Amino acid sequence: MNDGRQQRHSAYGRDPYEDRYDPHDDPHAGDQLAGGRFDQGGYGDGPRGGARPRRRRRWPRVLGALAAVLLLLVVGGYFYLDSRLKRESVLVDYPGRVADTPGTNWLIVGSDSREGLSKADQKRLATGFAGGRRTDSMMLLHYGSGGTSLISLPRDSYVPIPGHGSNKLNAAFAFGGPKLLVQTVEKSTGIRIDHYAEIGFGGFVGVVDAVGGVDICVKDDIKDHKAGLDLKAGCQTLNGGQALGYVRTRAFARADLERVEHQRQFFAALMKKSTSPGTMLNPFRSIPLAMNATSNFLVDDGDHLYDLVRMMWAMKGVSGGGGVTTTVPIGGGGSSAAAGSYITWDRAKASRLFDALKQDQPIPQDAITK
Repeated sequence: MNDGRQQRHSAYGRDPYEDRYDPHDDPHAGDQLAGGRFDQGGYGDGPRGGARPRRRRRWPRVLGALAAVLLLLVVGGYFYLDSRLKRESVLVDYPGRVADTPGTNWLIVGSDSREGLSKADQKRLATGFAGGRRTDSMMLLHYGSGGTSLISLPRDSYVPIPGHGSNKLNAAFAFGGPKLLVQTVEKSTGIRIDHYAEIGFGGFVGVVDAVGGVDICVKDDIKDHKAGLDLKAGCQTLNGGQALGYVRTRAFARADLERVEHQRQFFAALMKKSTSPGTMLNPFRSIPLAMNATSNFLVDDGDHLYDLVRMMWAMKGVSGGGGVTTTVPIGGGGSSAAAGSYITWDRAKASRLFDALKQDQPIPQDAITK
């Protein structure tokens, strides 16, 4: 009878001495009975017979899944923000257009558009209630192998406007919008514009407030009720409303010429703040900034978000002393029935400045206005 029992259990691969141990104590006993994990060496023959199967590590798969989700968020976020940019066909070809020049050239325009501002906002910011949009500031940003330069183009500059005779530069925008403004700038400077960016009053205030204000050192006390501004001299942080007044005020002896200096100073400081780690790595700053900037900037229909980011980094370089900031050299002034009071460029110095940019070379010192 014992022989029969031994033969019967041997057929299932069981130890003939089953009375010496309890199969339920063996964590692999069920596997052995099923024939799935039976060790040919026998029970207890060594590490192979008694080792537990190694569990597969899950963390590589978890990290891979997280990386995939993060990539989708980044890519999806980029295209979402890019789609929020306002676009207009601005950089169009026309007969006799300036040929492409080395380096990269931006025309950056601050308009007086009140779009997005309520009546209460317009009253609070002292913007007035005019409709439409006109140019309030114009700057030419150039970067390339010859360095980075930010040049103010005073809106009262007396220049030829295609199809409209000579008038103030900002009249080009009033006559034909961004297209005619770009054409006028290209004809007057000999420089081909590669990118266009425009922001109105409301967008300006929103971007400044999104980064928590911008640090500006004010040289003298400024009080201008027309711009809603009352500032004391000294370094301080300006909120959106104060910053708007600071770049708009003309309450100076040099009027528009000093204003354009404030505009360059401010825009460089804004880009420095926008690209700082304290803004970029803080979601409570970076996300509102991205949302405000992309919904309020108007660009050419060929421009994209990465172009704006490149512009911001170039402007940051200027603010850090890595470039040149200046105004087109002024030669004098005058007046006419159609244009009223205007200023003229110093043709010789302006030509040297623009020739240097056309060749992507540093601007000569005698063409830089201090």
